[in-house]
Amino acid sequence: HPDDLELACGGTLARLADAGHEIHAIVAADGAVGGNAGERAGEAQRAGTFLGVTTLRTLGLPDTQLADHENTLTSAIEEKIRTLNPDIIFTHSAHDQHQDHTAVHRATMRAGRRHPAILCYESPSATANFSPQVFVDITEYTGVKSAGVAIHADQMDKPYMAGDVLTAKANFRGEQAKMEAAEAFEAVRIPAFRGVL
Repeated sequence: HPDDLELACGGTLARLADAGHEIHAIVAADGAVGGNAGERAGEAQRAGTFLGVTTLRTLGLPDTQLADHENTLTSAIEEKIRTLNPDIIFTHSAHDQHQDHTAVHRATMRAGRRHPAILCYESPSATANFSPQVFVDITEYTGVKSAGVAIHADQMDKPYMAGDVLTAKANFRGEQAKMEAAEAFEAVRIPAFRGVL
């Protein structure tokens, strides 16, 4: 969805961008069920630019129906992996209540079946089974993350979009990781000493 990257890993993306990494993103769903699809696509582009995303491709697939388009989604992800050979792939967790998020997870697992580094991020609809092993320090990026999320004006009536909620989650994950603020990820695969972060 158009706001998922900012909510789940906006601090990590901004930190990677500031460290000189290229970030290429795919937004699969048009967001029409949860808001105005026309506005949301533009907000996704602006928020991506704000966080330092190099390219952001919107597929415009129907919101809440990504499971019906998994082959299209898998092909789009495969093409990006083949073209870019990314250091790390970030995607949704399998431990998520939203059907679109789990469809993206399945498509990414198929597309990245031979990729050595895949991390799954935590969305507001993650279940209690979300169990992170990797934490990224976003102490210097909590404000940047909140500002990136706030670009999604179409969604700001949702309680999980509020800055204090984002800060509380970052502080909670930071406490788990023994740092001030963090974003948390489940590791599908992550080689030791890869040197990206």
